Amino acid sequence: MSEAANIPGRGLDLGDTPAGGTGYRVLARKYRPASFDDLIGQDAMVRTISNAFESGRIPQAWILTGVRGVGKTTTARILARALNYELPDGSVTAPTIAMPKMGVHCQAIVESRHIDVLEMDAASHNSVEDVRQINDAIRYAPVSARYKVYILDEVHMLSGAAFNALLKTLEEPPPHAKFIFATTEIRKVPVTVLSRCQRFDLRRVDAALLVKHLEGIAAKENIDVEPAALALIARAAEGSVRDSLSLFDQGIAHAAGPVRAEDVRQMLGLADRVRVVDLFEALMKGDMPAALNELREQYDIGADPAAILSDLAEFTHFVTRVKVVPSVADDVSLSEAERKRGRAFAAQLSMRVLSRTWQMLLKGVGEVQASGRPVAAAEMVLVRIAYAADLPTPDEVVRSLSETGATPARPTGNGGGTSTQSAAPMMAPRYDAPRGSSRSQAAVSPRPAEDPVAALNAQDSAAPTLSIDSFEELIALATEKRDITMKMALERDVRLVRCEDGQLEIAVETSAPKTLVHDLQRKLIAWTGKRWIVVVSKEQGAPTMRAQMDARQAEIELGVQSDPLVQAVLNRFPGAKIVGVTQNVSEVTEAPPDGGSAEED
Repeated sequence: MSEAANIPGRGLDLGDTPAGGTGYRVLARKYRPASFDDLIGQDAMVRTISNAFESGRIPQAWILTGVRGVGKTTTARILARALNYELPDGSVTAPTIAMPKMGVHCQAIVESRHIDVLEMDAASHNSVEDVRQINDAIRYAPVSARYKVYILDEVHMLSGAAFNALLKTLEEPPPHAKFIFATTEIRKVPVTVLSRCQRFDLRRVDAALLVKHLEGIAAKENIDVEPAALALIARAAEGSVRDSLSLFDQGIAHAAGPVRAEDVRQMLGLADRVRVVDLFEALMKGDMPAALNELREQYDIGADPAAILSDLAEFTHFVTRVKVVPSVADDVSLSEAERKRGRAFAAQLSMRVLSRTWQMLLKGVGEVQASGRPVAAAEMVLVRIAYAADLPTPDEVVRSLSETGATPARPTGNGGGTSTQSAAPMMAPRYDAPRGSSRSQAAVSPRPAEDPVAALNAQDSAAPTLSIDSFEELIALATEKRDITMKMALERDVRLVRCEDGQLEIAVETSAPKTLVHDLQRKLIAWTGKRWIVVVSKEQGAPTMRAQMDARQAEIELGVQSDPLVQAVLNRFPGAKIVGVTQNVSEVTEAPPDGGSAEED
């Protein structure tokens, strides 16, 4: 046993050099966790196992699932060690997660050579015969350890017959036997197996936590590394601890000295993050010469075009998240330039532009990867994004026509910009316009926003208005506007209290959307051209329209069922029942007294 193995908190380090004194032990193996204290990012699982051990509620089987490199096999070995942890003085007599030093069985368990802890790769041992050997051997007591532990890695690779052969033993194993399964494809494991195991989903490790972990290892290895380089490695690892250590190993070899961010970028074929932000800024400003020049320069120094677009998409996603949740910009795995400029973009760019840019980049990455000329394909993607920002939406065209009298922009023959027939160009701005001003004004004029009340009054005086005097007219209007979602909400979730032209007082069902009142008020203003006040009343209100229609239909069916002819038919066919009522319109000679339709009467 090496002395390093007894150092608490260092992780599993069973000698830095293999037998024979030659060779190099990679970081992923050298710093493999040896106890639950060394695991990072899996606090929920550790807490559950700790409580189970302390209370003596230890199950017969666990199944660990998660993406590659998050520690499934390592956790399985730590769990096997905790189940069999003993000290030479006999002071530990039960399973425990507190393992401050290597015990009697620990060295053999972590080296996968303990006779009572059997590891099996289910990818290469997936037959019924392999499982039958487990069923035969499990009856015998452990040789020296407290429990006989079976670790099955990639358990989803077992055949269907092998799973069936394991079920009985898995449900009722001997008291001295425990099973630990690990898999990356939890959906391929039969539910009959899952129901017999305690399941733990190992999470991807957060990038900030990975950076901190790599900083600690760099200090132990006396490696000089830039924080930006560790941030790039953590981001590329995508939550996998093993991948981050492998990339760190590769970065150390690539740099042959201090590990700089530029070395990691070259190794991974990534673009400079600051240059990615510069490219994003040029794209959002519509400065195509600068954007295309930046793309070419990054390509010339070795950046892959698809990787550049992926980085652009990632930064677009980051800016969008900052716009929704500003605290996202505090992520330490990002550079200071990304955080600072990301906040500025989030404050200036509209959600519509960010969403459209993300969608076009996401599609563009696939096009570049499939293209025989990736850099040309990437340039065309950037051109589409820049010029798509100049295209107004239909509502902007209508609003511009009503406000300025301008005609819609028409493409010119050169395939480049647009031409208009008025002095106000139809350019949709990439940045949010002040509320109360038109999009065209925001694009060409820095004058302040108009008074929203005055603008609404002007709109009220210019646009024709529509009067609504009943709730039924409101539902009919929603139907006319083809707003099916609002129509269904009015029928199903709204109980009418009072309806007057310009004012609506309602009660709402618990199933109603939270934004129903706000959306209804906004749409009523748009549909009728006048102010509407929509309030939620404390009164019970009338039944919903859907409830009224259901009651009316039930009343009709009850009346039909009492008809002598219908009764005779039902008696003639025992077990028959009325499933619906229709009425022949041609038989109706006059309209119902209440003005309703013939089908409703």
